[in-house]
This record gives sequence, structure tokens and C-alpha cells, in this order.
Amino acid sequence: MRDLRNALPSVSVVVPARDDAPQLDRCLALLAAQSLPPSEVVVVDNDSRDATAAVARRWGAVVVQEPQIGIPAAAAAGYDTARGDVIARLDADSRPGPDWVRAVATRMAADPDLDAMTGTGTFTDLRRGGRLACALYLGTYDVLTRLAVGHTPLWGSSMAFRRSVWWSVRDRVERIDPEVHDDMDLTFALGPRSRVLRDRAMDVGVSARSLRVARRRRMARAWRTLRRNWAMAPPWVRWRERLAPPRLRRTRRPR
Repeated sequence: MRDLRNALPSVSVVVPARDDAPQLDRCLALLAAQSLPPSEVVVVDNDSRDATAAVARRWGAVVVQEPQIGIPAAAAAGYDTARGDVIARLDADSRPGPDWVRAVATRMAADPDLDAMTGTGTFTDLRRGGRLACALYLGTYDVLTRLAVGHTPLWGSSMAFRRSVWWSVRDRVERIDPEVHDDMDLTFALGPRSRVLRDRAMDVGVSARSLRVARRRRMARAWRTLRRNWAMAPPWVRWRERLAPPRLRRTRRPR
């Protein structure tokens, strides 16, 4: 019988982390227990002062040192290093189920035209209402970003995209500014013609620390990301491109 793994794309899992050793340890333990192991795990140590790099090495991960502080720089460094057919992304506090990698590989194999996929989640450290709170938080993000971008937005705590897609857009993503939402920025870079799917099989547990970031700062980051990308292609241009018949669409991905 043919080995199923030979029929599926290889999956690299990238985890950017800074001073997050305990959370990372739990995340990597869950990745080690996957029903379909990833081809590699790439941990980007974003100038940590704790044992983040040591934890990653203990679990056998590839460790990339990124001194430029900020998730945009760390995530991009990890994607550049990844060698799998598909690049999947988790955060250090993400808690994937045992079939998370399998779900990514299976869906990508079944749909060759799919560019990217993403999941949603549940706040695991709220005493009550974690699923509802996360649904409201991510639901708001989904609706507003979809209107701004023209397609399903990626969520950095659980997402995946083809390596070929990354290399087609990598020069258009923000790498330096730490106050840009990297997942939203990558969503913009994919362009309105991209096929991005939300798959419940990618749902993960995640801490509620995003809620503890001051609301004003979260909004400032969102507007900063929007302004950066709308300067190149405002929403009405993106939606016109999204809804245009294929024969009238541009041959290149707009920002």
C-alpha cells in the first residue's frame, strides 16, 4: 500500500517567538504528537532573553535567529527558511489538535488551486466564555478585514500557504515595522484573486493575551496596516479586481 505521506505535500511549521519559552514548550510538544508529523518545525528566536532557543532545540526544531524585533521580521525570516511544499504558521501560545498538520496537508493536496488556508480558535485561559469571546474577537477581525482586503483574511495563530505563494509575494510584505499586523499585511499581499479558505479543522486553542493589549494600540496597528496597503490599492480597486471576469483580471497580483 502506498504511504499516505508520499501523496501529501510536505509541511513546514513556522513558530515565531520572543521570551516565550514555557508557551513554546507546550506548542512544540503538541506538534511532536501530530498524527502526521511536519517535515520540519522552524522556530524563529526573536532576540529572546530566556530559554526560547534552548526549548526549540530540545524538541529538534530548526532555530533561526532574527535580531530585528517584531513579528513581521520574525515571521518572514521563518517563511524564508522553510523548505516544505506548504508553510504553516502557529504562535508560541497556539494549541493545535493532533490532526492539525494532517488537515493542512490533506486540504492542500485535494485542492491544487488553493493558495492559503486559516482557522479560528478558542481562548483557553479564560475561566468562562473562551469560545464565545474568541468568536467575537475573530469575527470582528474577519468581517472588517474581508471588507478591506477582498477575500478571507489569514489569522497568524493558525494559517498555512503554499511555499510558492510566499515566494511570489515575499518582497511586498512589511518586515521592519513591528507595529504592523503581519497576518493582515500578508493577506493584503496575496491579492484579491487569491483563494483563501477557512477550515474548521485548523481551529486551535490560544491564550487571550491579544485581548490584554490596549485596545487603542490594537486599533493603531490595524489602521497602520490598512493605510500602508490602501496607499497601493484601496478597497474599491481590490473588490473590482476580485469581482471582474477572469478574462478582464490583471495578470499580476495587486497589493
